[in-house]
Amino acid sequence: MLKFENVVKKFAKVKAVDDLSFEIKKGEIFALLGPNGAGKTSSIRMIMQIMEPDSGLISFDSSVLLGSKVNRSKLGYLPEERGLYQDAPIMKTLLYLSSLRGSDPAEAQKKATAWLDRFGILDRKAEKISTLSKGNQQKVQFIASILHEPEFAILDEPYSGFDPINQELISDIIRELRDGGMTILLSAHQMQLVENIADRILMINHGKELLSGTFEDIRNNTISDKKLIVSYNGAAKKELFESSAHIRNSIQTAPEEWEIYFSENYSLNEVLKIMIEAGTVKSLKTSDVNLHEIFIESFKTGGRVHE
Repeated sequence: MLKFENVVKKFAKVKAVDDLSFEIKKGEIFALLGPNGAGKTSSIRMIMQIMEPDSGLISFDSSVLLGSKVNRSKLGYLPEERGLYQDAPIMKTLLYLSSLRGSDPAEAQKKATAWLDRFGILDRKAEKISTLSKGNQQKVQFIASILHEPEFAILDEPYSGFDPINQELISDIIRELRDGGMTILLSAHQMQLVENIADRILMINHGKELLSGTFEDIRNNTISDKKLIVSYNGAAKKELFESSAHIRNSIQTAPEEWEIYFSENYSLNEVLKIMIEAGTVKSLKTSDVNLHEIFIESFKTGGRVHE
């Protein structure tokens, strides 16, 4: 549905997007991840035609965006920054924003009522936006981004301001929208939520791709897709972890507990031997590396993976 082909965007001497290529398939949740300044916002703004690439092509539904405008009714956009009119009533705001996307007023009011009810704020529909909490304002802005039922929705930090219960609610809704045929570009910092919801993931830094694929693909191709969690009776000799060629990293998570990450060419027997030499082992278990750990490690190593 959406394709980047060798896209470049410069600001002064900085390449915000540097020869970036990727494709988002119809009907999937595609997560675009990266630290601040990685090029995510510039990429999103080019998709929304707020600015144009310096070179390369961006195509939407087989139409090249450069020099042509996409029917805005096909697009939904939840920006990271809130842009709601603080003095406007909630329902009036939703109907106005939906009308800009070409929605029928009566149908929009019916859908807005259903969404406000689902989010638990229908009884406040006549109140001003400014009376809402940060989380409830985020709910209104989320509704505004998908009320007109776009074919393609960009959700930039959709979990911002939400407690864990509402984060799960948003995840459920995003899945429902995907299952109903909507294509979704998701950008978020909550790695555990992204791990559970994204069909495919692209990690970028300095405008370039670091890793891409399904979460399982990425986990299986990272430097180490497993870790050991080891607990000791008493202190461990951490210098043994640091000096071993078979251990890439060791993190003390509690006074007597460590997370041990394997090097590329590790020997499990050697790692276990070091564990025993380091102290009296109380418990030992393996665990899959999660997306948060992959995210952190990728930006330390430049996305290096094992062959």
